[in-house]
Amino acid sequence: MHFRPLHDRVVVRRIEAEEKTSGGIIIPDTAKEKPQEGEVVAVGPGVRAEDGTVTALDVKAGDRILFGKWSGTEVRIDGEELLIMKESDILGVIEQAEALKQAA
Repeated sequence: MHFRPLHDRVVVRRIEAEEKTSGGIIIPDTAKEKPQEGEVVAVGPGVRAEDGTVTALDVKAGDRILFGKWSGTEVRIDGEELLIMKESDILGVIEQAEALKQAA
């Protein structure tokens, strides 16, 4: 099955957090919070204004994003746990080039 979101909806796959702290302590499943970082899987065409024009979304498939703790609706599509949320629920896009510069 192929899923295509409508309007300003975005389909997101959660990126699992590290299971160990920087000090080497393993975090059990019961103490983990759901990650607030994900990868955009699909995006809708955009928001339609009153005059009929469509404004495209700022995110695209493949972007790595941060979103609010309670954002989106959890769904299962083809056996995979995904989130469907509005673009306004996305807090920001993680730029990979910036992350590489800071690590160096």
